[in-house]
Amino acid sequence: MSGTIESTMHEMRVFPPPQDKAARLSSMQQYQALQQRFVDDFSGTWGELATQHISWRKPFSTVLDESDAPFYKWFADGQLNVSENCLDRHVAAGLGERTAIIWEGEPGEVRHISYAELLGQVCRAANAMRALGIGKGDRVVIYMPMIPEAAMAMLACTRIGATHSVVFGAFSSKALHERIEDAGAKMVITADGAWRRGAVSTLKPGVDAALASGCATIEHVMVVRRGGNAVDWVDGRDVDWQQALAAQPDVCEPLAVEAEHPLFILYTSGSTGTAKGIVHATGGYLLWARLTMQWVFDFRPQSDVFWCTADIGWITGHTYSVYGPLACGGTTLMYEGVPTFPDPGRIWKICRDHGVTVFYTAPTAIRALIKAGDAWPAKYDLSKFRILGTVGEPINPQAWMWYHDVIGGGRCPVVDTWWQTETGGHMIAPLPFATATKPGSATFPLPGVFAEVVDMEGVPVEHGQGGLLVVTRPWPSMLRGIWGDEARYRRTYWQKFEGRYYFAGDGAHKDDDGYYWIMGRVDDVLNVSGHRLGTMEIESALASHPAVAEAAVVGRPDEIKGEAICVFVVLKQDETEGLRTALRNHVAAEIGPIAKPDDIRFADKLPKTRSGKIMRRLLRDIAAGREITQDMTTLEDLKVIEQLQGKG
Repeated sequence: MSGTIESTMHEMRVFPPPQDKAARLSSMQQYQALQQRFVDDFSGTWGELATQHISWRKPFSTVLDESDAPFYKWFADGQLNVSENCLDRHVAAGLGERTAIIWEGEPGEVRHISYAELLGQVCRAANAMRALGIGKGDRVVIYMPMIPEAAMAMLACTRIGATHSVVFGAFSSKALHERIEDAGAKMVITADGAWRRGAVSTLKPGVDAALASGCATIEHVMVVRRGGNAVDWVDGRDVDWQQALAAQPDVCEPLAVEAEHPLFILYTSGSTGTAKGIVHATGGYLLWARLTMQWVFDFRPQSDVFWCTADIGWITGHTYSVYGPLACGGTTLMYEGVPTFPDPGRIWKICRDHGVTVFYTAPTAIRALIKAGDAWPAKYDLSKFRILGTVGEPINPQAWMWYHDVIGGGRCPVVDTWWQTETGGHMIAPLPFATATKPGSATFPLPGVFAEVVDMEGVPVEHGQGGLLVVTRPWPSMLRGIWGDEARYRRTYWQKFEGRYYFAGDGAHKDDDGYYWIMGRVDDVLNVSGHRLGTMEIESALASHPAVAEAAVVGRPDEIKGEAICVFVVLKQDETEGLRTALRNHVAAEIGPIAKPDDIRFADKLPKTRSGKIMRRLLRDIAAGREITQDMTTLEDLKVIEQLQGKG
């Protein structure tokens, strides 16, 4: 690693952007000029970009409707189809033979799927779904591994106007059940299994278990044969994906839908314990997915191979594995398994073998690869990299420097992106050939994004002072609500500042140069390996175990994961051999393996105020091994602190 890091928190150098006049935005002057256009004519500029970058079946006449704020509407009277924008228009432009998806399975098989082939398969899938009664407005849950059929299923839904809801394939059957029920889904699309760490994991049994306890709205389950697993088959309900597609024609007229038609529902953890169904609309989301691919990744569809390592179960996989690259007419890479299997060189081997030019991954993965050593990337030619990106959580400066120097050879710009499930796409990020970067900073809001750091009253704070990150004007890809819960939408995102600002839930500060530094969540949501997990979700799972009387969950700093899950448990009985393991497995069964606690500590009671509120700030200090310097005068029983510090 080159350079000198001043401390564990700060790398003080500024890295000028490489010069590339072919870049879409190649200077800060261009960025500032574009941002000024939004200042001068907000609606007009958005309208011009939407007309230029989206194929509309029916042009819109109104750009932004603010009459029912915070339920903003964008391009509301326009009509379009997402799959048509991602597939048909590229084929019609003579790009049918261009590779749309490069896919590699964990065992090593490779598929190159052209735009013409992808269009044909999406049409077959859409026809098969229609034949099973799926139509406009129906919800379809997709519970699949990272195989091309997952992208096909998403696009097939958009072709017929169905609203998809992708559920991460590692989530438990209970979590799947809750999401199916909340969405009122009519169909589930899954697979018999998937390869992971050298073995085939199962998926269909999880669907069967989820449906066994209700889900009366489900009529059919489509099953992709991937893992070779024998599965239980429910006649009349279960449908073989391959057989169903083979029986259908490869032509399906795409249905034009309103720009505000719900494109997808994606569930994300909340501090109340129940997942929130974030709703994204068709037109604004697609526009921002395309624009951010062009601006943040300077995506060049004729030559770039883009790899976003995120699973499609997360928003990053939606926007930057599927919709963004395909809307631009470029090549996206999908990989099925664990990028470090069978060794930490696998990820770099994939990049070399497929000529990846733009690489986008999480700080968690970067830290794990750092730990594996520089010898692994040194085995592979990574000279085709143009741009490196990070996503999911703030990246610590040491990891940024390693990524820049060892992986990028000191020549590739690093784009550290801040955004959320709720925002649909990047909000604050460098422009690779325009923005000078500072390791650990997401730099500046993108053109058209108006963000600020404010105090508890909503007043902008001085540079260098921490505050709350807010967005002060609506943007096209913003969430349209929480599925079935308007009140929760208002309360969660708009109530804090009485509807004036969208509150992101993150803390931040700006330095003297105006650069944004994201400080992480300010509520009870943990960021574990880039995945958002609600502390209440985990606490509820623990409380459902018969041995647990009470539990409190906090995060503690972790070198690899960013945050580790630390649990404090009060038992109904004496501690027994193997109980820690049993509780970890119980949480995994209730939520999924990603929610397994890293550290479980037993106590006679939890630290509470005299009014009965758990003092989580004390638990965070105890979990992190920090000296407690906080005022504890409101604590009901000081002895509990000594006990918690002495156990673990």
